[in-house]
Amino acid sequence: MSESAADDPALLCEEARSLAENGAAGEAALLFERVLALGDTPCRAQAALGLAVVLDDGGDVEAAREADRAAIATGDPEYGPRAAYHLALTHERAGEHEEAAPAWRVVVDFGNPAYLPPAHLALARLADDAGAFEEACEHWEAVIGTGDPEYGPPAAHDLAQRLLERGEPARAQRVLAAGLRLIERDGAPYAYARLAVALGISYLDQAVSAFGAALGDPSEPADPEVGPLATELLARTLPLRGRGAEAGEVWRRGLADPGVAGQVRARLRRDFGDEDADPADLWWEPVVEQAVSDGTLPALAGEAFGALDHMYALLAVRHAGEQERPGSVDEVIGDAVRVPDGYPWGPLLHESFAERLRLAMGAPPPERPGG
Repeated sequence: MSESAADDPALLCEEARSLAENGAAGEAALLFERVLALGDTPCRAQAALGLAVVLDDGGDVEAAREADRAAIATGDPEYGPRAAYHLALTHERAGEHEEAAPAWRVVVDFGNPAYLPPAHLALARLADDAGAFEEACEHWEAVIGTGDPEYGPPAAHDLAQRLLERGEPARAQRVLAAGLRLIERDGAPYAYARLAVALGISYLDQAVSAFGAALGDPSEPADPEVGPLATELLARTLPLRGRGAEAGEVWRRGLADPGVAGQVRARLRRDFGDEDADPADLWWEPVVEQAVSDGTLPALAGEAFGALDHMYALLAVRHAGEQERPGSVDEVIGDAVRVPDGYPWGPLLHESFAERLRLAMGAPPPERPGG
């Protein structure tokens, strides 16, 4: 390299970059420092950022940050925001979020469109972690406003989640729709699906609000025209949002309202099969109805199958061992009959049996095993 070339900052930066890419970090750092020693040249910001990256890769984080600050101080529109970006990442990596925030704000202040999306997204998440929703919201909206296909969708998702938590589903829908417009579905199917599901959830939340509004004040009778339908729709939608306990309250409110109780019960029982059957004729109907309204039907089915399995096992074991271990069949049958005792619906089963036996025999039934 000629003497004049040795002092050319552009050539020095190019050679330093080549050295760094080939693993000669120490030599690259020396060349970047030579450029900085030349003073206020057009390549000063580039050299400072290059030095920061080389030093950071070598583990000298504090010296790297000083080099980043030197690049930022030049005000260079390209290397200045890149250096601020690098500086912010060093703090993020170290978990120093309070120190990262000023660096991200410097990136934003430079106004370079290429670095605005990640900076605004980082600031949004920092503000959100600090509980500053309005500030976070401004940054999320700024990211979406850039139209960036990489950072816009996650910003839309994060903002929509907060809006749903705050009971603003309509606003969340607008945000999610804007986020979906930034995505090529075939190119980013996961990101698209994530936003699409969130959009569906926002419509569910909006539906919950609308159905609740149709029912009005719980202390007032429901409208006989729309009350039963609104009751069913609200009660069946709430569990989809993980609010099963509230759904049970909605059913109970409808069943307690004399003006709509009959229609509400018919809607509650729409999946029972025989709509014309009298619930009073079957002892288990009230149990099933209660389980549907409480959202505990799977648990009830588990109990019933568990009891059946237990009773079957008691009888089957006795049958299999009849030849080898003669014993009292009455004892085994008694054990099987007592299995339902431990379930809430057990007494109803025993009462039903006793009544059927009384009608069949025309006399008081024998005492149930075990009392």
